[in-house]
Amino acid sequence: MPETIIKHATKTALTLIAFALVFTALLVYIFQITKVPIEKSEAAARLALFRQIVPASMHDNDILKDTLTIAPNDLLGNTQPSIANRARINNAPAAVILEAIAHDGYSGDIKLLIAIKYDGEISGVRVLTHKETPGLGDYIDIAKGDWIKLFDAESLTKTSDGKLAEDKWKVKKDGGQFDYMAGATITPRAVVKAVHKALKYFEANKDALFV
Repeated sequence: MPETIIKHATKTALTLIAFALVFTALLVYIFQITKVPIEKSEAAARLALFRQIVPASMHDNDILKDTLTIAPNDLLGNTQPSIANRARINNAPAAVILEAIAHDGYSGDIKLLIAIKYDGEISGVRVLTHKETPGLGDYIDIAKGDWIKLFDAESLTKTSDGKLAEDKWKVKKDGGQFDYMAGATITPRAVVKAVHKALKYFEANKDALFV
C-alpha cells in the first residue's frame, strides 16, 4: 500500500513538473515572438512623438539610436538614470531631447520631453505622463490644447521683447510671461519651472551631451 501511494505521488509530481515545463516553454515562445513587434511598435510611437518636437528637417541621424544615459540630476528631476536622444546634421550637433520630471504638480509627477536646439532655444516640449485633474490640469497635454507650445523658440536669454529676464520663467500670476488656466495655477507653474531647470541643465552640460 505505501509503495502504491509513493508511486502515485511520484507520478503526480512528474506530471505537474511536465506541465510546468511545457507552460514555461510556451510563455518563453510567446515572449520571443511578440518581443520584436512590441519593440518596433514602441519605437515607432516614440519616433512619432520626437518628430513633433524635432522635425526630420533638423537631423539626418537615427535619433532613436543616438543616445546618452543621463545620471540623476536635480535640474532634471530624475531620480533614476534617463536617456537623452541626440539630433545631428552631417554629424554636427543640432538638438537634444531630454526627459525631465516636475515633482510639484497638483496631483503628482509630470513627466516631460524637452527638445533643445544646440543654440539653447527650445524646439518643443511634450508631456509624457501626468495625473492632473481632468478638465483643469490636463490642458498641458497637446491632445487637449496648444498651451505646451508656449515654450516653442524660448530660451534662457530670449524674451518676447528681446530683453534678458530670469523672471519671465513664471506664470503671469507670479509676474512671468506664461499664461495659465484660471483656477489651475499649480500645474503650469510646475511645468514652467521644470522646463526652466532643464534649460539650465542643458547650458551647464551642453558639450558633454554631444560627446
